[in-house]
Amino acid sequence: MLATVYGWEWLMPPGSRVHADNWLVPQEVLVTLAGLVLLAVVPYAAGRLAGLDERVTRAMLGPNRAEQLERRVEDLAESRAGVVDAADAERRRIERDLHDGAQQRLTSLAMNLGLARRTLKDVPPEAMQVIVDAHEEAQAAIAELRDLIRGLHPVVLEDRGLDAALSGIAARAPLPVRLDVQVPPGIAPTVEAVAYFTVSEALTNVAKHARASRVDLSVRGRGGRLRITVTDDGVGGADPAGGTGLTGLRKRAASVDGTLAVHSPLGGPTTITVELPCVL
Repeated sequence: MLATVYGWEWLMPPGSRVHADNWLVPQEVLVTLAGLVLLAVVPYAAGRLAGLDERVTRAMLGPNRAEQLERRVEDLAESRAGVVDAADAERRRIERDLHDGAQQRLTSLAMNLGLARRTLKDVPPEAMQVIVDAHEEAQAAIAELRDLIRGLHPVVLEDRGLDAALSGIAARAPLPVRLDVQVPPGIAPTVEAVAYFTVSEALTNVAKHARASRVDLSVRGRGGRLRITVTDDGVGGADPAGGTGLTGLRKRAASVDGTLAVHSPLGGPTTITVELPCVL
């Protein structure tokens, strides 16, 4: 309005300080110049004030730094759970493909070679030796493939549950394992897989390093947590930083927001305690 004073000054009554009697009245020139200056400055100042108002409003009404960090942690935990579930699903798919595809074909090949080995009597000894070697190699390949499939995702875990899968691990262990398993219902499949491989790796570590004569394995659920305890009567002195596989166990437990604790004085016994959430 101030910048357009020369457009509306004729509306002012006679005797007013702003009137069209003289186009170069100092008041009118000053008012016009002030209006032009304000016309250029006000939008910038209004934008700065609006930004300041936004920052003040966010500080007073928006989430504080702690709440932002908490939300970020929740987002990261959810993303990590999704990645772990996706990896477990991919392992299951590979296991099914190997079990239903490659293993079946190798089994058929081994059966045919075994049949040829038993029924062909009039072939030269050299040819029979080739058949025998091929049959034994096929059987060895089947055994290795079964171990690989079990390492990806054991069939028994999906078919019969964690209790039966852990019983199978205990039965295959090279030393006596006393098993006490009370698995609550509703455990996430990914957590079951982590529990299975944790027990498997823990028993393997005991067999390799502990020089133990027996192992006590307890798996129980309480308060939404699955608690796994592996105790051996070996020599003790297990150090998670010593490359004995305990670091891998800790990382596997941490992948589902679990924890691992090791108590292993020199002379034993060694107790490994793993706690996992039942649901991600």
